[in-house]
Amino acid sequence: MNTFKDLLNFCSVFILLTLTACAINPVTGKKQIVLMSEAQEVAMGQQADPEIVSFFGLYEDPQLQEFITATGNEMAAISHRPKLAYEFKIVDSPVINAFAVPGGFVYFTRGIMAHFNNEAEFAGVLGHEIGHVTARHSVIQQRNQLFGQLGLLAGVLLVPQLGEFTEPLSQGMQLALLKFGRDAERQSDKLGVDYSSQIGYDATEMASFFETLERQQEDSGSSEVPPFLSTHPSPDERNTTVEKLAMDWQQKSKMTEFKINRDSYLRKIDGLIVGEDPKQGFVENSTFYHPVLKIQFPIPTSWKHQNTPQQFQMAPIEGDAVMILTLAQGATLEDATNALLEKYSLTLVESKKETINGMPAVTMVAEQKQEATTTRVLSSLIQFEGNIFSLMGVSDLSKFGSYEPVFLNTIRNFKELRDSEKLNRKPDSIKIKTIPEQMTLQAAFQNFGMPADRFEELALLNGMQLTDQLSKGMLIKVVGK
Repeated sequence: MNTFKDLLNFCSVFILLTLTACAINPVTGKKQIVLMSEAQEVAMGQQADPEIVSFFGLYEDPQLQEFITATGNEMAAISHRPKLAYEFKIVDSPVINAFAVPGGFVYFTRGIMAHFNNEAEFAGVLGHEIGHVTARHSVIQQRNQLFGQLGLLAGVLLVPQLGEFTEPLSQGMQLALLKFGRDAERQSDKLGVDYSSQIGYDATEMASFFETLERQQEDSGSSEVPPFLSTHPSPDERNTTVEKLAMDWQQKSKMTEFKINRDSYLRKIDGLIVGEDPKQGFVENSTFYHPVLKIQFPIPTSWKHQNTPQQFQMAPIEGDAVMILTLAQGATLEDATNALLEKYSLTLVESKKETINGMPAVTMVAEQKQEATTTRVLSSLIQFEGNIFSLMGVSDLSKFGSYEPVFLNTIRNFKELRDSEKLNRKPDSIKIKTIPEQMTLQAAFQNFGMPADRFEELALLNGMQLTDQLSKGMLIKVVGK
């Protein structure tokens, strides 16, 4: 926009759109500006779904999937938007989280499924996520972000140069990670109570589950909260409110019994993988191992790291450098080299063919120049067992000299993984055990041979305290290979 008149015309059109793009919120019955039809909302979810599935991967468990689909469909039918074509999926992540995107797509991580201790806890969270869909919270949040961007017209967005080399989140993942305001979260908590109660579950269990997550935060000594709690009201307020809502609902209802279904749920998650799955790659003693790809390499000392299906990233705490492992594009090393230069608009400084620990490779130095900044890249493309791996170190030109030895150490120690123990590393999975006689939870863990340093972790997994008394025949979770 080159003139004030252009800007004025733009704002006039935008205001006109906001005045005409009103809809009735299905939950509140009030008019609101959403700038999106229901058909557009559904289309957004349909586009986001394959991106989310690609990012996490689906967790394959037919029995558990059948349960969440059946319960989800039952709840969707009594929700404020029963005509949406809902889909309910378990994604392969150890993180404790549940989220929804517009159009009726609802996701649970295997991490949160492992931490539920009965069907009623699951149903409460399910209702909460369906509530985000029925109240159109994602659509409203996108509207709010659009309004906020008007203030950037005269501003400049500064993006760190290193960010260009890390894999950006797809639009679908950005949608999945939208943060809602506290009012939206309170509304979804209420809808979670309403929906789960209507299909016969005891919604007070929802509050109990939040207490377990709060304990997990406190016991870990971490300031970070599970993603599912990250934008919610304070745990104390939330637990009290949810429990009161549930009890009020039950008192007003004509129903006399509400389901918890602890044993049936625990049997459904027998064998569920808990924690990191080694086949997705893991870090141990400052080394990254990937049993499926059969590779390993060291992580620079004191560097942070993050593993996703798309790439493995490493960076120093100063944040002025980054190393990235990805699968390169191209059938040959030459193709992969050209594709890398083109992808990042790099100018080649030097390159050479070499062999790294018995694997054919091309190592090159290249630069990306933007206005007053120059970013230098040291990249090695390594061919091994039908794949070409790109291991790339990036920093500002002024810092490259100090980081080059660090980059080279990781590259030179990229090698085939041959350690049979790591190649065959099995994940932990939940094992459901029956208590043989009355005892404390701690005594039960001792009885089933659990290591003492995992007692607190396992108590949280069961939503209990170590001193809790268990009766004969009761089911609990332990872990094993």
